[in-house]
Amino acid sequence: MSTRRNFLQQIAASAALLPLMPLAGLAEHKPYDGPVLRVALMGLGGYANRVADAMTACQKAKLVGAISGTPDKLTRWQEKYGIPAKNCYNYQNFDQVKDNKDIDAVYITTPNGLHHDQAIRIAAAGKHVICEKPMALNAKEGQEMVDACKKAGVKLLVGYRMHFEPKTLEVIRQRKEGSFGKIQFFQGQCGFRIGDPTQWRLNKQLAGGGSLMDIGIYAINGARYMVGEEPVWVTAQETKTDPVKFKDGVDETIQFQLGFPSGAVASCLSTYQMNYLDRFYLVGEKGFAEMQPSTGYGPIKGRTNSGELTQPHVTHQTRQMEEMAGIILEGKQPVVAVDGEEGVKDLKIIDAIYAAVKSGRKVPLKLV
Repeated sequence: MSTRRNFLQQIAASAALLPLMPLAGLAEHKPYDGPVLRVALMGLGGYANRVADAMTACQKAKLVGAISGTPDKLTRWQEKYGIPAKNCYNYQNFDQVKDNKDIDAVYITTPNGLHHDQAIRIAAAGKHVICEKPMALNAKEGQEMVDACKKAGVKLLVGYRMHFEPKTLEVIRQRKEGSFGKIQFFQGQCGFRIGDPTQWRLNKQLAGGGSLMDIGIYAINGARYMVGEEPVWVTAQETKTDPVKFKDGVDETIQFQLGFPSGAVASCLSTYQMNYLDRFYLVGEKGFAEMQPSTGYGPIKGRTNSGELTQPHVTHQTRQMEEMAGIILEGKQPVVAVDGEEGVKDLKIIDAIYAAVKSGRKVPLKLV
């Protein structure tokens, strides 16, 4: 039976050996000393706060600036995130970021209707642009943003956080290697019951539409990266049960169908009137993939015909900003594109969906 003295002797002997032990474990936590993307956030609403909090865990990206029309918010952000006052701007003077060498990129998280003009001004100031999705109100605006950034020699990236999500990337990997066989069908369901009727998401001028612009874009984009093709036609139908809350031009529920060159089809739903809708389902001749939740902030859950997806959860915005820093600073290529051209493709599909709702006819698409 071990005595207290024996135990203390064993502890002392172990401690004596510590300096001689290899430092392999410590090497894994060596501080990052590579390039860092210095970011200012524009539009300090709920999502910007989520991004800012997530960036505290980043190594390759750092929050250094803020742009807002609300002085009190700027003061709070200076205190909370240690942002210097000289790196804070309002919507009238943010063009002055041109002369600020401490800022490399501006991440726009304002309402959709503001993205176009703000992105063009940021590009003209010589800073890289990261823009939340949808990147604009329509494909024409989106293309103007792409052109402006190219002219200015800066990058334009879109906040497609799911393009970096581990379980999503695993499904894409399995699809590419043929685990599901020839893809036949995709289903994307995105919806929740929206609250405050006065919020900007229900204002056509600011949002550009309704549920389709906000969450339907997840199903649109998801259909493309899950199937692995670009759609060539779309049909769509709108349902509206509350015309007071959802005024003209603000869609409540839209169902839409996409056709792909291989013959695969997609059936999708976007709604502001039903909860518990966040599901992707992909079917091929040899297997399937199901994700539910599929696009929420996480953790994402999924399974395929081979079993559960077990990739670890990482805060989406942390991973997104780390990867985007690599794209901007090191020229890295993501598995699924997040550039302005990717954003324009989704906007072309959105334009076509609204046209199909209006006409009741199949609308052809040409994305490539």
